[in-house]
Parts: sequence; structure tokens; C-alpha cells
Amino acid sequence: MTHPYARIVAELQRRIASGELRPGDRVPSTRQLTQEWGVAMATATKALSTLRQQGLVRAVQGVGTVVADGRRVQRAEPGHDLTRERIVRAAIEIADAEGLSTVSMRRIATGLGVATMSLYRHIPGKEELVVLMVDAATAEESLPETAPPGWRERLELSSRLQWRLYRKHTWLAPAISITRPQVLPNAVKHTEWSLRALAGLPPTAKLYAYLTVFGFVRGMAMSLEAEARAEQDTGLGPDEWMDTQHDVLPRILGESELPAFRELVAHDIDFDLDALFEFGLARVLDGLENLVTREAVT
Repeated sequence: MTHPYARIVAELQRRIASGELRPGDRVPSTRQLTQEWGVAMATATKALSTLRQQGLVRAVQGVGTVVADGRRVQRAEPGHDLTRERIVRAAIEIADAEGLSTVSMRRIATGLGVATMSLYRHIPGKEELVVLMVDAATAEESLPETAPPGWRERLELSSRLQWRLYRKHTWLAPAISITRPQVLPNAVKHTEWSLRALAGLPPTAKLYAYLTVFGFVRGMAMSLEAEARAEQDTGLGPDEWMDTQHDVLPRILGESELPAFRELVAHDIDFDLDALFEFGLARVLDGLENLVTREAVT
């Protein structure tokens, strides 16, 4: 008997091959597949994962899963072409498309066309792999050799760079720890650049000021991966999801005394995460202004 996930895979393969689904078209989300085929979420997820492994579809942040353009991931030749850098890059591609939880040595080996055990000659395990992924992703954004003149401008620049990295790699923020920081070559360069912006502060104040700004940016980004996965699973973006709540809001407002909340709803404010980031960053830096001024940082 053919497994249900295999039947879903075969049908979507047919739609892609026939042109019914063209490159760039969105394929049914896992939730849509569960409704259409009457299967469990895990079965639908496995079907889409199989199509991704075959190179037929890919995940696009903010869109969902779409038909790939026909190009295939270049497989490494067994043996001498396998390097730590290739392994890390393959892992980042998987994490970008499907989340960090889907990254495994076996999955990477399948994509590269090599034996799973061959990866362990380069990287001991997933914990070490994630550390290397974080450092490699951080290296994608370079800080300028010549820094802006003011401390605030420097921290604005480094924070926006950090935010761009989190936007590009939604798994990155949850992979970084403040309480157990990973000491990594490229990440340390970013830390050094920001600490220099706070020259003149006492050591403890300097560290706490840096971590306050860093923690704000990372905290804002913590929901990005969950949102990306939710969009992939449901096929609904944030605005589309809010549309599903229109029946809930009137009921809650009608049953409760919520004047402040009612005023916000009446203004129909357009929520934008990037705008919220800029607003919050400005307030955090405003808060540091007194400290920096008091210590006469130049």
C-alpha cells in the first residue's frame, strides 16, 4: 500500500510536471494539504519535505513554499571536495528554508550526495555545526572600516546590520545566547566594533550598555522564525491571519471594558515590524543618552 505522503508527493509532482504549478507558484501549505487529503500535519510536512529534498520546491520567507526554478543543488563529489565550509553552507540553506530544527547531519549528507559519517570528519556534531553556522552567517554583513563619528550613529549602524542578518536568517536569533555567549571570530569582530562606540564608559557599564542594545535587537528578532514557519504551515501572512480575527475582536470589545484598546482598534494602525524595530531602537538609544553624556563619551 502506498503511504499517504507518497500519494501527495506524486500528485504535486504531476502538477509541477504538467505546468499546472509553474516556477514561483505557491504550492499548498501543510494545513491546506491536511484539509485536502485528510491526513495528519506530520504527513503533509513529510510530503513537502520530500519535494524540497528533490529540489522541486523551496521555502520563501513571507510567501510559503513555492515551485523551484528547476535548478538543482550542486552535489559535492565524494571525498576530497567535501569541506567544512560546504557542510556549513548546506546547513544554512536548509535552516533558511525550513528552520534550524530540520538541520541534521543525515539531511545535509543527502543534499551533498555523500555518506553521513563523512561529515563527522569535518564537524563533530550538530552543536558544533550550529556554532559554525552562526559565525558564517554573521560574516555575511561587514562593518565599515571607518566608523561614523558619534556613538549613537555607530550603534544605529551595527544594530541595523544585526537586524538585517536576523531578517535574512530567521533561525539566527534563537541560535545565539546572551547568558552562554559563543566566542566566534566573526561575531567577536561585531562585538568589538560596538564596544568601541562606547569608549569612555566604565567596563561594567560598557558591557551592560552593549548587551542592552544587542538584547533588544535579538529580542525583536526572536519571533521571526516562528512567524516564517507559521506562514509556511498555514499559507497565511500576518495581514491575512489578522483578517481571520475580525470576528473575535468585536466580541471581546463588546463583552469587556477596554477603552484604551478600543481606541487603538478605531485608529486601524498599520503594524510594521521594521517600523517597530526602528521605534524601539531609538527609544533604547535615548535611554543610553543620559549615561553616555554623563560619562562624557566622545
